[in-house]
Amino acid sequence: MDDKKNIILAVLLTAAILFGWPYVSHYVFPAANPPVTKIEGGKTTPVAAPGTDAADGPAVIRDRALVLKDSPRIAIRTPKLVGSINLKGARIDDIVLPTYKDTIDKNSPSVRLYSPSGTQDAYFAGFGWQGEGLKTPTRDTLWTARGSALTPTTPVTLTWNNGAGQLFEIRLSVDDNYMITAAQKVSNTAAGAIGVKPYAYISRTGIPKDPDTWTIHVGPMGVFNGAANYDVNYKDLDEGPSTQSFQSKGGWIGFTDKYWLSALVPAADGDFAGQFRKGAGTQYQADVALGSTMLPPGKAATQTLRLFVGAKEVKTLEAYQDAGIPLFDRAIDWGWFYWFEKPIFALLHWLFEHIGNFGVAIICLTFVVRAIMFPVAQRQFASMAAMRAVQPKMKALQEKYKDDKQQLQVKMMELYKQEKVNPLAGCLPIFIQIPIFFALYKVLQLTIEMRHQPFVLWIKDLSAPDPAHILNLFGYLDFQPPAFLAIGVLALLLGISMYFQFKLNPAQMDPMQQQIFSIMPWMMMFIMAPFAAGLLVYWITNNCLSMAQQWWLYRKHPVQSAPVPAK
Repeated sequence: MDDKKNIILAVLLTAAILFGWPYVSHYVFPAANPPVTKIEGGKTTPVAAPGTDAADGPAVIRDRALVLKDSPRIAIRTPKLVGSINLKGARIDDIVLPTYKDTIDKNSPSVRLYSPSGTQDAYFAGFGWQGEGLKTPTRDTLWTARGSALTPTTPVTLTWNNGAGQLFEIRLSVDDNYMITAAQKVSNTAAGAIGVKPYAYISRTGIPKDPDTWTIHVGPMGVFNGAANYDVNYKDLDEGPSTQSFQSKGGWIGFTDKYWLSALVPAADGDFAGQFRKGAGTQYQADVALGSTMLPPGKAATQTLRLFVGAKEVKTLEAYQDAGIPLFDRAIDWGWFYWFEKPIFALLHWLFEHIGNFGVAIICLTFVVRAIMFPVAQRQFASMAAMRAVQPKMKALQEKYKDDKQQLQVKMMELYKQEKVNPLAGCLPIFIQIPIFFALYKVLQLTIEMRHQPFVLWIKDLSAPDPAHILNLFGYLDFQPPAFLAIGVLALLLGISMYFQFKLNPAQMDPMQQQIFSIMPWMMMFIMAPFAAGLLVYWITNNCLSMAQQWWLYRKHPVQSAPVPAK
């Protein structure tokens, strides 16, 4: 009876940790990082308030190509960014990522990240200034450009004269990846001093297709005072307060999607006021206000910040972090097991770079994990053998003290101590596998390096569920099964491999235990079917290696596989 309770408890704890931990880590313990200075209700100086410079979407949505033709533009051409700068309003509102496709289809268009105001899912960034009694550029200001195209070797400078003694300049430069640098300069030729404060904003309309989940945060995000902040989401801004503000020294602020990031990065040693705002409808904004400067006659002042707009590639984010952007790799919501997921990713990506096939890399990772776990598995089998050796004595105690539960527990503990066995030792490998399994799950779900990676035959994307559903005859029938019935070939192989793995175990004496082990493979088949195909490849490989190891150990120690005779 006690052994039965232990097994049931182990099963329940495993399921709870595997499927409940993401909720706990995301909602119960969101403050895994130190607290940040947060000001509710927008008590800092407003910058680019929704309805003025940023969230200005018109009532009628127009075709993107027509909108792009309506304003003068300067091209953006880099190895990883293609698009244009809108000279009306000094906006970067046209960005395509040529190295990534929307889908795995051969003719799929490239991923579009930024789109101008007035188009579907408008998303753009802009720069400006505030100043008391100062005529500053607006969203309708037409800027003059020096330079024909923004490339890694050719910067572009935008200029505008307000006619009142101030010249505004925005010098834009870009690297080979996804970082655009904006140097905002004001020259004062008027007779009196002026006060001026630069700002920048990112505006987006609509909520992305990959909503915030228990395991992945998407939406407003930033790093403030050395701590990553995932606490604000679109729902928070919808339900109020509609403005949430942060004061920080160094850091960054923006919007993170599952695979993409748009973020404003002030100077690492500078103070800034960052805000998330909710505009009309589904318009949202992240903005940054830099420090105010008093500019005497004949003087000029320049303040610089950067705009990241692109893919959340792990090595690219780490390179920017090494160059001084704090916690930039936390744009990927690694979660509670950050310390464990990063090594799993590093090993998996290293294997992929040397093998060339991500599915094979996952299989090789499984071999590495099993090799590391081999001594633990050896102890597990020794524990199983010891427990089964004392089964007759346990049964005898249960018969003798069946009417005295307290005395039975005492005698059982004495028996465990006398025989030097631990009833939970056999569960240790399960609990060790949980963080490995969850880390791989997060890596496959989060990192863009796994996106659209093929394996063999019908598996064209290991980060997506198995598309070969049995109920629609692998796509020959024109209907899509509901998620809980979308059993693919990999899920079926998982259930079969678990079934045979349990069959290799010694037969259980208790009928309840036998029922649990007979149901579990098929229950896990349904649970795991909607998960990424790469995760199922890992689990199937792990089951096959476990069976091989069990077979080998049973051959060395036949007594471990022999059932214990009933009394």
